[in-house]
Amino acid sequence: MITSGKLSLRLGLCLLALCSCREARRPLPKANWDTYRKAYAFLAGHPDSAFYYFNEVVSASKDSQQVAMAYTNMGMIQSEAGDDFGAQESLLLSLRYLDEKDGKDHSSLVNDYNELGMTSFNLRNYNAAISFYDKALSATSDEQLKLVILNNKANAYRELKAYGPALNIYRTITEKTGKDSAAYARALTNMAATRWLSDPRYDAAPELFKSLAIRMKQKDEWGQNSSFAHLADYYARSRPDSALHYARRLYLTAQRLQSPDNRLDALEKLVRLAPPGESRGYFVKYRALGDSIQTARNAAKNQFALIRYNVQKERADKLKLQKDNTEKKYQIDRQRVILLGTFALIVLGAFFLRFWYRKRRQRLELEAANAIRESELKTSKKVHDVVANGLYRIMKEVENKPGIDKAVLLDSIDDLYEKSRDISYEGQTPHSKPFHERVAVMLNSFATDEVRVLSAGNTESLWEHTNPGQQDELWHILQELMVNMRKHSGAANVAIRFGTGNKKIDIHYTDDGTGIRGTLKKKNGLRNTGNRISGMGGELIFDTSQEKGLKIQISFPAV
Repeated sequence: MITSGKLSLRLGLCLLALCSCREARRPLPKANWDTYRKAYAFLAGHPDSAFYYFNEVVSASKDSQQVAMAYTNMGMIQSEAGDDFGAQESLLLSLRYLDEKDGKDHSSLVNDYNELGMTSFNLRNYNAAISFYDKALSATSDEQLKLVILNNKANAYRELKAYGPALNIYRTITEKTGKDSAAYARALTNMAATRWLSDPRYDAAPELFKSLAIRMKQKDEWGQNSSFAHLADYYARSRPDSALHYARRLYLTAQRLQSPDNRLDALEKLVRLAPPGESRGYFVKYRALGDSIQTARNAAKNQFALIRYNVQKERADKLKLQKDNTEKKYQIDRQRVILLGTFALIVLGAFFLRFWYRKRRQRLELEAANAIRESELKTSKKVHDVVANGLYRIMKEVENKPGIDKAVLLDSIDDLYEKSRDISYEGQTPHSKPFHERVAVMLNSFATDEVRVLSAGNTESLWEHTNPGQQDELWHILQELMVNMRKHSGAANVAIRFGTGNKKIDIHYTDDGTGIRGTLKKKNGLRNTGNRISGMGGELIFDTSQEKGLKIQISFPAV
């Protein structure tokens, strides 16, 4: 969940770093500057759109510093949305385009290292955060910027309970800042809270109230939020009524700032401090808000991955179109040469050419007929595996999940539409998700209130022993088994176990349905499944000896 207020604060730090080295920056190429400027305009209110255009910049720009700056902004957007791992990936990509020995890149390096420190802090890797903050400090000479980074570093020391180093840094900041500045109020609050944490007998109230007075005078609501949180924690044991008062003020300010994280923090304090009757109401809000934040952050992570995939796909499609046009031109030129050669042969020997042309025509007709027959078989196989099974899976999702999100349904249909458009082309379609996640999502889509689908061993490390071609074939095989289960078996429980041994991948399928009685009749689906396994050099074994249920064993060589 992206909070525009907090994102604006981080953008302010970004601008501060850039301005400190503005004279060293080289001008951006105009062609990409328009896209970069459009992305930056969306940052405050529409970070998802900003992420899209920044991703376009990194895909098309030839300027290393511009690419680095775009990745930095993408990392900040991901971090504010709660995707700290994705943010670290973008920030590390930014560092690839920067040179520590080049003074022109120092402003971007400061940003990247500070943001990496903040994401490491969010992930509770405080030692790594301190290391990144040190790198940021060494890359800048701007004193105002150093104070911000030093405060972040001290916070990391505090979380490690290294109170001595943290207090030394806070004292340094308070000595270098004006007594009525926001930086002074921030350092003073943190220093008082740290002293109290190191010595519970320490009277931190005067310093906390002094900091709050500065922030109220400056109308710094984000700073006031921090002060209210510290005061609520400080008074929690000695004066619970005062702690409850500041927890309520924290909650009201967080609502006004539209900050979900601060609201969640305030509700956690209110649950602990409020009277029992009132506390129950706060707990309900706390649980609902926590679920909402987690859902929004998961959606944001998927959204960023999808944006990156779509931009890369668009670029790949353009390159493919250029390649197709080149190949078509080559084919046209080749046909012209053949026609000229044919005409010359006709002039030299009509009789010989007539005989040769008749034989050639017969051969080409036979090859064309064979090619058409083979193409029809392949197309029929793809229609069954991609369209029929995919449509059946979507139908079951709609049937089994009445409250399915319309957007999710449209995405599934759109994906099926794209696959059906490409059904006559060879090769695998690139996927943004790891294979084990794709398998898990597909298997879970067949689970309902009446049908349990359990799987074991579907790990990322298992599929490292397979190539994309095997993964694509195996996905269709598993989907065909699940479709047959839903259509024909009447099973209530399905178990699929994945494993490896003897340089082979083994898959054991079991259900408690009607099973297979008598001679196994392979229709299109099972016939395609068998052909796929044979093509992979593997084998498919049906256990028809059971009175009820079905067991299937699949194995194929690992890469």
